[in-house]
Amino acid sequence: MADAKTTELSVVTATGTVADGPVRSVTIPTTDGEITVLPDHVPLVSVIRPGVLTIRTGKDGADEQHLAVSGGFLKVSGDSISVLADTAERADDIDRQRAEQARKRAEQAMAGKLEREELAEAQAELQKHLARLRAVELAGTRRRGRGGRSQTPGS
Repeated sequence: MADAKTTELSVVTATGTVADGPVRSVTIPTTDGEITVLPDHVPLVSVIRPGVLTIRTGKDGADEQHLAVSGGFLKVSGDSISVLADTAERADDIDRQRAEQARKRAEQAMAGKLEREELAEAQAELQKHLARLRAVELAGTRRRGRGGRSQTPGS
């Protein structure tokens, strides 16, 4: 249960829970812009766009954790924040080199002659990989060639 200065966060994908527990605040990319949810936030439902979700914990929210999300839904109710994400990856689990290669492939796909649906898919892939790279950048992680994992279970 969250105390007076925290709220409970749950970030879930189709493959499992990525983050779960008390937080000081969460900054989430939504289709209406980036929002920060604090304890006692008004009830809210929103659509998440690809980007970086930032979780703040610890005293005064000084500890930050960054997750790359590719879309989904947000629900804020009472003392809980629920994120149902299409995909979510912790910055520490993202292989920067592989993410950069995937970004380049998505850009190359967009440069070709694509049907409308194919273009939309390529744009979505590009946004996903840009979010992954931004999460790694924000976290300041240096990858050593280790393979990144999608949707890391547990917190």
